[in-house]
Amino acid sequence: MTFFPTDLFDLAGTEHAALFVADEPVWTALSRIGDYLEDRLNRVESATQQGLIDPRAIVGERVYIAPGAAVEANAVIKGPAWIGPGTVVRSGAYVRGNVIVGSNCVLGNSSEFKNCLLFNCCEVPHFNYVGDSILGYKSHLGAGVICSNVRLDRRPVTVRDGAGAILETGLRKFGAIIGDRTEIGCNSVLSPGSILGRDCIIYPLTSWQGTLESHRIVKNHCRNEVVVRHEGR
Repeated sequence: MTFFPTDLFDLAGTEHAALFVADEPVWTALSRIGDYLEDRLNRVESATQQGLIDPRAIVGERVYIAPGAAVEANAVIKGPAWIGPGTVVRSGAYVRGNVIVGSNCVLGNSSEFKNCLLFNCCEVPHFNYVGDSILGYKSHLGAGVICSNVRLDRRPVTVRDGAGAILETGLRKFGAIIGDRTEIGCNSVLSPGSILGRDCIIYPLTSWQGTLESHRIVKNHCRNEVVVRHEGR
């Protein structure tokens, strides 16, 4: 498996394709998000919050909210951030900064976002963490999915390719790269440096580490044992 941007994404699925360099590994875009956002925000009109924003939402400075976007009550958005047209930031969502969200996305209740890029039509609707990650076009995280972005030993995150070679990323914080249209089942955990190809399915309750080729299904059959409950127990 190779890790160039077009291996995982159709770059027409985002208006922020300038973050990627064709002959560099896809994760290098993570270190460019902050500078890219500052430059982009400097070039928009001063009235940068044009969507429908509930007065009970908290929206900080250096936040662009496109026409047609909606920010519900009790959502928190800290800048710099870019929220695309048609996107809904639901009540209880927490956007921590350096976040770029495409058009027609869902940022859900009790979900947290930090230093990440969401292509158009992503859905992250319930109890999710997306840190230092890139989510492709029409990718979807089931409820409770976590993109873990820091190793337990705090060492720089590495990526293991399909041949078993270990690649140094130079990043201490690196969550997951999720290809176009990939579905992650509820309550799954993606370990730091996870890279999932296009059109994949990850079964619920999966603990995933490493890379996954496109058009694959990761099955996780959890077996339940049923016994008779005796009186008094």
